Amino acid sequence: MSPPLPAVGVVSLGCAKNLVDTEVMLGHLARAGHAVVPEHRAQVVLINTCGFIDRAKEESVDAILEQVERKRRGEIDRVIVAGCMVQKYGRELAEEIPEVDVFLGLDELEKAPAAAAGLPGLARFTDKPLATRLYDEAAPRVLSSRRGYAYLKVGEGCDNPCTFCTIPQMRGSARSRSIDSLVREAQTLEAQDVRELVLISQDTTRYGWDLGLGRGGLTLLVERLLAETGYPWIRFLYAYPRTLDESVLHLMARAPRFLPYVDVPLQHVSRPVLSAMRRGGDPATYRKMIARMRDIVPGIAIRTTFILGFPGEGEAEFRELCEFVRDVEFDNLGAFTYSPEPGSGSEPLGDPVPAEEKERRKEFLLSLQRPIARGKNRALRGQVREAIVEGASRETDDLLEGRLASQAPEIDGRLLINDTGGRALQPGALVRVKIDRAYEYDLVGAVV
Repeated sequence: MSPPLPAVGVVSLGCAKNLVDTEVMLGHLARAGHAVVPEHRAQVVLINTCGFIDRAKEESVDAILEQVERKRRGEIDRVIVAGCMVQKYGRELAEEIPEVDVFLGLDELEKAPAAAAGLPGLARFTDKPLATRLYDEAAPRVLSSRRGYAYLKVGEGCDNPCTFCTIPQMRGSARSRSIDSLVREAQTLEAQDVRELVLISQDTTRYGWDLGLGRGGLTLLVERLLAETGYPWIRFLYAYPRTLDESVLHLMARAPRFLPYVDVPLQHVSRPVLSAMRRGGDPATYRKMIARMRDIVPGIAIRTTFILGFPGEGEAEFRELCEFVRDVEFDNLGAFTYSPEPGSGSEPLGDPVPAEEKERRKEFLLSLQRPIARGKNRALRGQVREAIVEGASRETDDLLEGRLASQAPEIDGRLLINDTGGRALQPGALVRVKIDRAYEYDLVGAVV
């Protein structure tokens, strides 16, 4: 009789796109017969890394070293490392951390079971600098949480030339899955009681260009999903300013199930900074774009992200960004400081803005957003809104946690439900909630 396969625990780091890769590896492991357990009960730990910015890389290295130390103490048998950091720095990692048993690149997700079982013949590291794989609905997938939503990765790779980013060097050029494949996976997820479908890729608004669908590719996909699934909520993340087609907004305006929410990372607004980023754009263009969104989709929630301290951002450029944020009043805003990536287009520009100054600018920008967010939330007090329930609050079992349509999973604020009206609500339930209290980012309300 063969010995039982080792139980596997998974640590997933980075973005939602990376989380989907983790869930595909979980699917392969489960299909092969491995039990997937919390990492403290595992015999093998798989870490899916992020290699986007310095902080993410540091978090990934810390996670690897933590599991290596557990292996040294005899608490686990094997350590497997996968993901973007392996794709970019695999050879260096393999040389510097010999205690790791196997490194899996982005094209090797299906090898997770062989790596976990320690099967002979599997290379410890395969040097393939550019990913070309594109998974489809046939790939097994195990959702990592049951909170009522799931991500649908519509494509892989990126064709945008942003100088601060090396994702195209890891994940390759933009390549879209077929609409049929995506509809079938969406139907599979719906059968698992998923109620909110979140479409993602590196540049979701470029979906279908490589398939000959043109600028309206994302619109065609969402129309099929609306027609052939019953999801009450569908949203998308990661719009690129220059690839966002108005047909998406017009569909949003006439289809209530396609949520009035756009996540469009602008990264900056100063023309010289955007030029150095090779993104194009300027304040006037972006103001016009945002005004157009609000005109076509009344009540739309708009999220953006900015990079602080990019080379060429002086005080004048920073003030221009701050003025823009004050005037436009985004619903949700994220910010992070610039870190030069080896091999990126901006690496030759150096890193002239001191780290302390970058952090000061980031905190100042976020301080401008706080009263804007607080004001928008306070305007909701007394209103009744539809919300999706995610489950028990992460802080206390006395509250449920959910979100409004204006709040995307994991990145925006949340709704705390302090009174269910006596109903036993499961993750994914859609309820009407009266907003009683409002804070900078979070809301509190009761089911009505």
